Amino acid sequence: MKIIVAEKMSSSAVNLLREPGWNIVTPDQLNGSLAIELETADALLVRSAVQVDAALLAKAGKLRVIGRAGVGVDNIELEPATRKGIAVMNTPGANAVAVAEITIGLMLSMARFLPRANELMHAGKWEKKSLQGTELRGKTLGIVGLGKIGLEVSKRARAFNMEIVAHDPFVAAAIAKDNGIRLATLDELYATSDYVSLHVGLTPQTQNMINAESLKKMRRGVRLVNCARGELIDEGALAAALQDGQVAAAALDVFVKEPLKDSPLQKLDNVILTPHIAGSTNEAQEAVGHQIALQVKEYLKHGVIQNAVNVPSVSHEEYLTLKPYVTLAERLGSFLAQISGSSLEGIALSYTGHIAESKTELIRNAAIKGILNVAVQDKANLVNAASLASARGLTVTEERKPKSSTGGAGSVLSISIKTQKETHVVKGAVLREDTPRLLHVDGIDIEAPLEQNLIYMRNQDVPGVIGKVGTILGKHGINIANFSLGRRSDEPKPGAPREAIAVVHVDGNVPEAVISELSGVPAVQQAKAVQLD
Repeated sequence: MKIIVAEKMSSSAVNLLREPGWNIVTPDQLNGSLAIELETADALLVRSAVQVDAALLAKAGKLRVIGRAGVGVDNIELEPATRKGIAVMNTPGANAVAVAEITIGLMLSMARFLPRANELMHAGKWEKKSLQGTELRGKTLGIVGLGKIGLEVSKRARAFNMEIVAHDPFVAAAIAKDNGIRLATLDELYATSDYVSLHVGLTPQTQNMINAESLKKMRRGVRLVNCARGELIDEGALAAALQDGQVAAAALDVFVKEPLKDSPLQKLDNVILTPHIAGSTNEAQEAVGHQIALQVKEYLKHGVIQNAVNVPSVSHEEYLTLKPYVTLAERLGSFLAQISGSSLEGIALSYTGHIAESKTELIRNAAIKGILNVAVQDKANLVNAASLASARGLTVTEERKPKSSTGGAGSVLSISIKTQKETHVVKGAVLREDTPRLLHVDGIDIEAPLEQNLIYMRNQDVPGVIGKVGTILGKHGINIANFSLGRRSDEPKPGAPREAIAVVHVDGNVPEAVISELSGVPAVQQAKAVQLD
């Protein structure tokens, strides 16, 4: 077995890879000959400097796995790696403790005015009275996102006797309960928290989630921490809230544009700014090297794939057959997650037709990926989706109904999610070989495109609704590409209108103001913007 460690890693990580008969090639042994050495290598370990592109991979005659010591895989071209059957792994969560510790440190710094105290002392000033702070004890910490980092933050906050409230629709209630955390809606979290800490990934739903409106919902004098993604915060709105006292202080490690330049936040003395260092510790760097060495070794010895970021092993022909249904599953899952609410507890999939006889792991994981990636920080992909769901306490079940001898409408995929309050179901199919279509939502048949920008509405089936929707969208300059309608087939109660749904495919993003206006139409019971990749 030959393993190439192409970039500097700790000696302990390299030693983990050593086995009798295994050849470990370290960076000092390469001398610019990576492409040559790769011809006979079984595994390649990199950090971020080595570019593993299609040209380099073309030299890899027997490579089985690429290990990235870190989270991002921007320096690795996934498609050619997948095409050659090479598993690509990374190390998410290895820096969770580092990020959690700095989060607590930033909270303490805001509570006790530590940056200002240090600055005054260096200036030769002894100002004890103006530096009287507050304790974390007894305060409520609102954690947005209960992935690995969010849970690590909660553990440390409990040591300060803080009350922990969290919002994460994609974590089971049992996980929260076991960690002494009360789950809440986002609005409840905002209204009750003394500190709010963000630990979610960047999605269309989380971008600018901290904005002028959400800041108004927070308790006056709240303190905000962001060590996740800069794009989660409207920096202008936060600056205004810091100036008028709605937000007492903020501590930010990430920004929309990095390095940070010419920001209104730099002029405010109630903001702590750090240069994206939350995960930058000696221990975290050691941890990622150690973790990737263990993962690669486990794969080479036992074939166990951990934290892979590309597809599982299937033949090229199988992948081409499954690919349209993989796309369908991801879009159906994302659509379902975006129109539903409350805390998720379980996911069920049903395959009807010839896909029921196929390898459905890819389809299943694509559906989970679509559901989880609406909100979670740890990004799901076609390999790790099932393990992420399991780690969050979510049950995933599958049912297969093979193609009947009498034929029928072809393959249909059904996905349902169970929340604490209700169950929602969608069905879809692939038309014309590669076009994903929605067929059914919660007992109502409807055929609609699963395209990028959609508006989903539940309404009473009464005259005038379609006209009002068209008028509102036209007023805001939003062009309608497709307008699909469906209504419940069973007879309603006497005098009551039927329940109907509409899925409107539009050109471009749908502003929140439009959704608010649509929701204000008397017959409309629910209106949501849905964005699909």
